[in-house]
Amino acid sequence: MTDALISVVVPAYNYAKTLPRALDSVLVQWADDVELIVINDGSQDNTHEVLSDYQLRHPEALQVVHQDNAGVAAARNRGIAMARGRYVLLLDADDELTTDALGVLRRVISGVPDAGMILGAYVSVYPDGKERLRLPTPVSGSACKRAEDYLLRKKISVSHCCSLFRRDLLLERPYPETVRSGEDIPVFLHLLLRAQVVCVNEPLARIHKHATSLRHSRIDDSVTQTVIREISSVLPADCQSMLVDYESQRYLSRFRTALLQGDQASARRLYWRALKLSRRQALQWRYLRKVLKPGFWIG
Repeated sequence: MTDALISVVVPAYNYAKTLPRALDSVLVQWADDVELIVINDGSQDNTHEVLSDYQLRHPEALQVVHQDNAGVAAARNRGIAMARGRYVLLLDADDELTTDALGVLRRVISGVPDAGMILGAYVSVYPDGKERLRLPTPVSGSACKRAEDYLLRKKISVSHCCSLFRRDLLLERPYPETVRSGEDIPVFLHLLLRAQVVCVNEPLARIHKHATSLRHSRIDDSVTQTVIREISSVLPADCQSMLVDYESQRYLSRFRTALLQGDQASARRLYWRALKLSRRQALQWRYLRKVLKPGFWIG
């Protein structure tokens, strides 16, 4: 294959148990205009053996790279650099595509050939077996409005697995490899500001929620500051004023995580940091009602 329409890149780290589900969801709809690339990011389980078996059974469809552990950002960047498709779909090793996801994406690309990003619906799958369909929110307005809707208002949601990105735009703004959590935020923001965005209400992926997922990782102050610097490098000059509100929002997100984990002391510290940065963000009722509960400030 000299080129492709869609390159599916799967970064894999210690997900040998779920990796076959992800790979099968691509291979069952594989075609000549699709390529599948797996970056094994120094896994210490039997991911290597799983991939060797798949390579034997699907030598024409699957490309595999084994590298020392460098983090998911580095794995994604390597896969994107290898890809030959005009578009890239980044599929997490613990998730899966729906049965006609690639067909849906082909039809969208055919109808909107200048699309830079396609946001699809997805199904959240929870450990208790419950499922919930989540639809994408249309993207419109100026650069600052898009940035605000994504960073502050949470009106725009972008997720790997159910989003398709034009490869040239990803190459313009690689994932920051020094960041191990939140590394996708500046990349998604870049795409939202640079791309024509198309939304489709057909589910493209099944995203599995579980305790060990990177989506649930706690982050520290240094990571927060690094992510903010990365975002600052993407935001246009006339949008830079929202960075203080965004920094407050990051602390509020961590505040909610600390509460869920029963860490009251950290929750109090994080909320106080958020309040000092932006009263407008911290005094929203969804946060205020949590800190007004009896006993929150005790201990």
